[in-house]
Amino acid sequence: MTKITGHRGARNLWPENSMTGFRNVLDLGVDAIEFDVHLTDTGELVVIHDATLDRTTDKTGPVRSLTPEMRGETLLDGSDDTVPTLADVLAVLATSEGKQLHVEIKSDEAKQPYPGIAEKVVAEIEQFGLADRCHLTSFDLSVLDECQRIAPHIARLVSVNTEWADKEGGLERFLEKVDGLADIVAIHHELMDAEWALITGKLPLENLCVWTLNDEALIRRWLDRGIGHLTSDSPDLALDLRRETQFQSEPA
Repeated sequence: MTKITGHRGARNLWPENSMTGFRNVLDLGVDAIEFDVHLTDTGELVVIHDATLDRTTDKTGPVRSLTPEMRGETLLDGSDDTVPTLADVLAVLATSEGKQLHVEIKSDEAKQPYPGIAEKVVAEIEQFGLADRCHLTSFDLSVLDECQRIAPHIARLVSVNTEWADKEGGLERFLEKVDGLADIVAIHHELMDAEWALITGKLPLENLCVWTLNDEALIRRWLDRGIGHLTSDSPDLALDLRRETQFQSEPA
């Protein structure tokens, strides 16, 4: 059965990467929750997607410049929520039984990995006793190499689209490089569709994740293909379609 992941909490339902979203997404019945982590210059791990505040908050500038005081005054668009810390998010998600957490380690506004971020993220995960429920995720293979080095016991997920595959010499070469590095390979749906034969010739369906699907027809298509994992901004729709697909497949 395809596992459904709520992307940035469930950003078509609630403000992305918000505490409101993380509290509510647990009630949907998703299999996993995905969110993004940056490191500020004061050493805080904060949960926000972009390396700048401009798109998703009422402030501007690089995320790394946030102080704890500034963070408490920075509101997410369309919400009274402030930018949460990783500890805030883990405290809420730790209460759920069996939900997997996809913790994406982001890069700074210059597209460079934050020095020491992987170690800090792992320490926070360990503090909450969540190592067995987490995947450390990144597009950047150097970040996942570091995760493997410092926390080989925590599962890893690598994301890729055409741009990132090209940086590694094409998709086939990319898949060779991540063999043994990642437990799940998350591939943008357009690239997955274009290279389906190549991908499925190298990886079993249960090790594949398709992202980010919000259209009913696309979600149905990938559910019918039996993909292992499906990431959506509208996990409520994906879950409804999965239930429908399962019902239709049951013998009369």
